[in-house]
Amino acid sequence: MENNEHIQVEVAYALPDVQEIVTVEVEAGATLRQAIERSGLLNRYPEIDLAVNKVGIFGRLAKQDEVLRARDRVEIYRVLIADPKEVRKQRAAEGKRMKKGGGDTEEAG
Repeated sequence: MENNEHIQVEVAYALPDVQEIVTVEVEAGATLRQAIERSGLLNRYPEIDLAVNKVGIFGRLAKQDEVLRARDRVEIYRVLIADPKEVRKQRAAEGKRMKKGGGDTEEAG
């Protein structure tokens, strides 16, 4: 007898200005990659390359062959353009420079 049990999972992909979450139904035992393929997001967003983009479940990095559980949220992560640590350092440095020159400028008179 075949096990035709299905589960529902969400597949999420976020761009800077929009987040898309697609609910898909897959067979029990389906993998993360199968859910992504079923979601249609690969067709809608050709920049997604599963050989490059990292993926995860609920914010935890996962392998594409990981078996899903009911109500999991599969996430496709975008490639980082800048290192977040470097960006924070740059912002902090800019903030310090602005504060040094931005004091009160009362003239003695």
